[in-house]
Amino acid sequence: IIVDTYGGMGRHGGGAFSGKDPSKVDRSAAYAARWAAKHVVAAGLATKCEIQLAYVIGVAEPVSLRAESFGTANMDDTALSALVRKVFDFRPASIAARLNLLRPIYAPTAAGGHFGRVAGENGTFPWEALDPSILDALQG
Repeated sequence: IIVDTYGGMGRHGGGAFSGKDPSKVDRSAAYAARWAAKHVVAAGLATKCEIQLAYVIGVAEPVSLRAESFGTANMDDTALSALVRKVFDFRPASIAARLNLLRPIYAPTAAGGHFGRVAGENGTFPWEALDPSILDALQG
């Protein structure tokens, strides 16, 4: 169900986002990964960033987190991954709370997609917004 992302560029494990509540990491972790990647780029740590998360049923913390900068970061990807893990909480309940995902905000994703909306557009989503305190934490 690649139509939920940016074709083949926004890689994901194949699960759809739509129709799932925020407790399902198929949806919530994809939003959190997008949010984290946007912060990495906005903080000037890389010009491209993809965050890869892997979960196991019954374990709240991701069992794997990898930041891929495609060679554009000002540090190696291992250090970038460690920094992202330190700054962001990728547990499903924390993602839902931080991004306020329990609100009925998902209808616009059906026609306009899940990612890339500019602030002020109908359907702007919390995972598209930057948080100055997170930018500060990333910049150290």
